[in-house]
Amino acid sequence: MNASAEFVARSPGRVNLIGDHTDYTGGMVLPMAIDRFTTITARPLEGAIQLSSADQPDALDSQLPIDNPALTQPDWGRYVTGVAALLNVERGFSGSVSTTLPLGGGLSSSAALELSTALMLSAINDLPALNPLELAQLCRRAEHLATGVSCGIMDQLTCSSGVAGSALLIDCHSLQISPIEIPHDVNVYVQFVAHRQLASSAYSDRVTQCAQAEQHIGPLRLAEVGNAHNMVDEVLRRRALHVVSENDRVRRATVALALQDMTTFGQLMNESHQSLRDNFEVSTIQMDEAVRYAQHTPGVFGARMTGGGFGGCIVIVADSTANLKNIDGAMLVKPVGGAGLIN
Repeated sequence: MNASAEFVARSPGRVNLIGDHTDYTGGMVLPMAIDRFTTITARPLEGAIQLSSADQPDALDSQLPIDNPALTQPDWGRYVTGVAALLNVERGFSGSVSTTLPLGGGLSSSAALELSTALMLSAINDLPALNPLELAQLCRRAEHLATGVSCGIMDQLTCSSGVAGSALLIDCHSLQISPIEIPHDVNVYVQFVAHRQLASSAYSDRVTQCAQAEQHIGPLRLAEVGNAHNMVDEVLRRRALHVVSENDRVRRATVALALQDMTTFGQLMNESHQSLRDNFEVSTIQMDEAVRYAQHTPGVFGARMTGGGFGGCIVIVADSTANLKNIDGAMLVKPVGGAGLIN
């Protein structure tokens, strides 16, 4: 290995059009990889990983092998050392990471960092190439190991498996992916509302509550709305109602998108936000206000919070002729291909 050889690994972020808090119960999601990226540029380094970021005050400097990535400082470095620990490599790298994703915005900046790290370490250590699913599964395990958050696989799988011009219908149980083309006269926007902290939020509580609901009515991915309504515990009933109805909305939204029926697609997005707000209780006042304003903007088909909630971004789907200049910070995003090395 030429120590002076420079490698560049890049991963897109993702936005979820519909289907939130369904992935960790094996449900349905409809996200897309977006043209905002995290990029690592580095050279091989024996026995250590040294990584600086213009977006972070403290650089990462960790010796290999990694014993406990959860103890890594600075905190953002845990996503890097989690991957390194699972790959169990002896050769690291020295370089920098940059991103055009809003950190803490719910657009999978952490998954993009994990995927870029995995690609970088695999290339530098001449490891067998991982396919997009294997790469996503590795990085999901790394995040759980490093942060203790039992996340679903949607983020990593979307970022590794993106298809230019298409959203991805993902069955998070079978891990089957079906690209669904987004019409050329439809635009997707994200609006950053507020920073979020997944590990310190109530995200883990929702994972636990869904598991408790499944003890009563079985797998939520197979349940029907009537099953959820019959639950005695009010909180678990509302959590289950969201997941079961959201899976149904994803299926109907996929059909609508394939038929280019954007009116129906937008209505389902709006219903999704209402359920996330009322049944799953993961929205915020700021996000509700931003969604409401977007929904009443001419040319907008639908808008909703996206991601885990408790802050982050909203997603807006609109006609390409719609004028969103009054929506502060609305960022047009395009569906792109997945993570990879740049020669």
